[in-house]
Amino acid sequence: MKGKIMGDTSTSLQSKLIEQTGMLVEALPFMRRYSEQTIVVKFGGHAMGEADYVASFASDIALLDQVGARPVVVHGGGPQIGDMLKKLQIESNFVDGLRVTDEATISVVEMVLAGAINKALVAAIAKAGGRAVGISGKDGGLIRARKLMARSKTAGSAIEEAIDLGFVGEPEHVDTVVLEALNSANLIPVVAPVGSDAEGETYNINADTAAGAIAAALGATRMLMLTDVAGVLDGDGSLIPELTVSEAESLIRDGTVSGGMIPKVETCINAVLGGAEAAVIMDGRAPHALLVELFTEHGMGTIIKAD
Repeated sequence: MKGKIMGDTSTSLQSKLIEQTGMLVEALPFMRRYSEQTIVVKFGGHAMGEADYVASFASDIALLDQVGARPVVVHGGGPQIGDMLKKLQIESNFVDGLRVTDEATISVVEMVLAGAINKALVAAIAKAGGRAVGISGKDGGLIRARKLMARSKTAGSAIEEAIDLGFVGEPEHVDTVVLEALNSANLIPVVAPVGSDAEGETYNINADTAAGAIAAALGATRMLMLTDVAGVLDGDGSLIPELTVSEAESLIRDGTVSGGMIPKVETCINAVLGGAEAAVIMDGRAPHALLVELFTEHGMGTIIKAD
């Protein structure tokens, strides 16, 4: 039964309720917009190690599902993999940000990604009221992988050298049957970025790349890449709210987009060219970042669309 609160407290409460109601009114058209639409979300980075961030993320995913959207979560786990390798005294080497992955390392990678991290995210979403199922790219033939070779130039030379990264792969083909089956059953897929090739070999796949390939294959309305930065910045360090594919490619060519942001922007470009409606690079550490991006007029981060 509703109670009455007298005096100034009542006025303050009513103002707060009016503000919250206004937010709901603003969000309603966007909720309708994304009803029955596929939203692929890449979750990773150091935020995955923070309980508060994970809980906030899980509640956002559960809410997306409850308002009728079809979220698909793809997660990383680099820091957690590194911690486990240290505990097991297995040395890690990197080439251009990619972990060289031998047989011992790929076993740990699969154990951490498809095991501990995947099931912890499933549990967090369940606690928030969602029904999630954890899978890897190997399940149902979701991601067929091919071996990825790094290329590096020797100092003072223009000749590129191929470097064997071991069991590091990239998506060759995405079969969406298992994802569509889960979505049809009103279940939220939570995907660990591990795939296998035609011979059954297991490969570690960059989570950004896996999310982009899945978004393209599903024709997702949005691919949201949650990172540790606000989005794509211009030369003055200000956020660029919207880019076309050609504009994004131009920023890479002129050096405005550089370093670790290049593969993220390229992943978004490839997702859009492959069939996704749009891709967004945004700061996943902000409270309820997903809801702000999807259900408010201005959103957050940088959205990349087709020309």
